[in-house]
Amino acid sequence: MVKHVTSFDKRKSRTRHRIATNAQGRPRLSVFRSGKHIYAQIIDDREAATLAAASSNEKEGKSAKSYNVEAASAVGKKIAERAIAAGVKQVVFDRGGYIYHGRVKALADAAREGGLEF
Repeated sequence: MVKHVTSFDKRKSRTRHRIATNAQGRPRLSVFRSGKHIYAQIIDDREAATLAAASSNEKEGKSAKSYNVEAASAVGKKIAERAIAAGVKQVVFDRGGYIYHGRVKALADAAREGGLEF
C-alpha cells in the first residue's frame, strides 16, 4: 500500500525538521487552522507536554465569526497571555504546513504584540 503524501504534508515535515534542528530548547507555538476555527498550543517537545493553549472555539471572548483574521488575532493575544502566565517568554513558531499569510500571520503578529518572542 502506497501512502499518499500531499504538498501540505511535505511543507509540514520540512517546517518541523527546521524547528527541531534550530529550536535551541525553546517550546514551540504550534498552529492548527480549520475551516471554522484556529487553534494555538505552546508545546514543550522535551517533556511532551502542552504548556498553554487557546482557540477561537472557546466560550469566553468569542467573536461573531470565528474564522476571520480578527478571531485569529484574538487567539494570538490569548495564547501570549497564557504563555507568559505559564512562564514562557521565548518560543519558536511552528506554522505547520500552512503558508505564513492571512489568519496564521495575524495570530503570529498578535502573539508578538502580546509579549512572546520568536
